[in-house]
Amino acid sequence: MSRVQLALNVSNLDEAVTFYSALFGTEPAKRKPGYANFAIADPPLKLVLIEGEGGGTLNHLGVETETGEAVRAAEARLSGDGLDTTGVDDTTCCFATKTETWVTDPDGAKWEWYVKTGDADHMAPVGSASSGCC
Repeated sequence: MSRVQLALNVSNLDEAVTFYSALFGTEPAKRKPGYANFAIADPPLKLVLIEGEGGGTLNHLGVETETGEAVRAAEARLSGDGLDTTGVDDTTCCFATKTETWVTDPDGAKWEWYVKTGDADHMAPVGSASSGCC
């Protein structure tokens, strides 16, 4: 099973968690400083909240898969259809280790196709100059 991921920038994480917990009837699956994610069963959705500037704006979209092979197959299909992908990488992002590829739509919306391979204690790769990874 795959599910769509929606990552939103929020100005106040506590308020956003309260709102989305009520909206979807579930608590976050993971909560870290400036970050929360929900694994919503109905509708199948991975909702990610990232606190910072630009509250109420889209951070990125994604498709969470169950295997690295599904990520590699998606990357092959996307690049084969002429889309400019980042290639498949193993990385740390959003307090998780992942196998992922990225593509950007014509209006600049970023899409991540990924499988979570483990948990991480940090948002972005250690030593990364940016505070965000997405």
